[in-house]
Amino acid sequence: MGMQVDEFDFPLPRGLIAQAPCEPRDAARLMVVGNRIEDRLVRDLPALLRPGDIIVFNDTRVIPARLYGNRGAARIEVTLHRDSGGGRWHAFAKGARRLKPGDRIDFDADFAATVVAKDEDGDLTLDFAIEGPAFRDALERCGSMPLPPYIKRGETGDPRDRARYQTLFARRDGAVAAPTAGLHFTDRLVAALDAAGIERVTLTLHVGAGTFLPVRVADIADHRMHGEWGTLDDAAAARLNAARVRGGRIVACGTTTVRLLESAVDEAGTIRPFAGETRIFITPGHPFRAVDLLLTNFHLPRSTLFMLVSAFAGLERMKRAYAHAIGQQYRFFSYGDACLLHPAGAA
Repeated sequence: MGMQVDEFDFPLPRGLIAQAPCEPRDAARLMVVGNRIEDRLVRDLPALLRPGDIIVFNDTRVIPARLYGNRGAARIEVTLHRDSGGGRWHAFAKGARRLKPGDRIDFDADFAATVVAKDEDGDLTLDFAIEGPAFRDALERCGSMPLPPYIKRGETGDPRDRARYQTLFARRDGAVAAPTAGLHFTDRLVAALDAAGIERVTLTLHVGAGTFLPVRVADIADHRMHGEWGTLDDAAAARLNAARVRGGRIVACGTTTVRLLESAVDEAGTIRPFAGETRIFITPGHPFRAVDLLLTNFHLPRSTLFMLVSAFAGLERMKRAYAHAIGQQYRFFSYGDACLLHPAGAA
């Protein structure tokens, strides 16, 4: 029998779930987790790293992938999560049980989709009559930011989320969830990192809505991980390998960055260029070869992301750290505070 999902559970007061980001972003709190726990601020990051270290950011950009429409008289909420090309998208929907192939969902007068298929998990395949620039324009007009379900907004949303649920590094359209560790960075903090001799590089992993799917199995070995598309180019891989050779540490900004780096690294620890889909599921026992430090937000109990950070820093250490965070009233999840994790066994 493998590890059980119950091993990754912890009690979390609902009042600690952040509903809006800290302003300014780099004023968020930062819990440093090594052999001891230290309470700092995100803006202290340059002093916590070393010259020659290199931070890896995810430059994916969140699209306004949440749509509200009508199938006849029924109101339907749809979250797009994967572009299959040719106007077809995979999507999750509230009220999906009532939908069947052939149904039409109208989002606006000239913006509609037909249900092509539905699998046993409720994942829909939708066919839109438009694609390319016309589709993107319609999505910008009709869609809203696909905030996770624990951030409460009405159907009209909050227009401020268009900017604040997007990182400073967002360049490449395709994510339906933000790489939230990157939300803490400001121009001021990036300038301070540059001045401290800390390098930075970007990769792309388009975060899917599957990142919020609950683990529904008892044994985590039975969990089927969602796929996410990403790319790491030759120049970025070369810079990361060169930094390592010089003695610098690779600092992953966010779990999405970890997933792509650990998908791109070979058994000898050399990071290779990567382009494609990854379904890597990182759980305790994973041999980390590409990541030396991890900057990340606080994650949900029983989630694949809490499993990932527990794999990196140690399950018991993370449980103690999260208990400290709860006691100190850190803010949790996407709009919450951050932690800087040293690997298990390291100082």
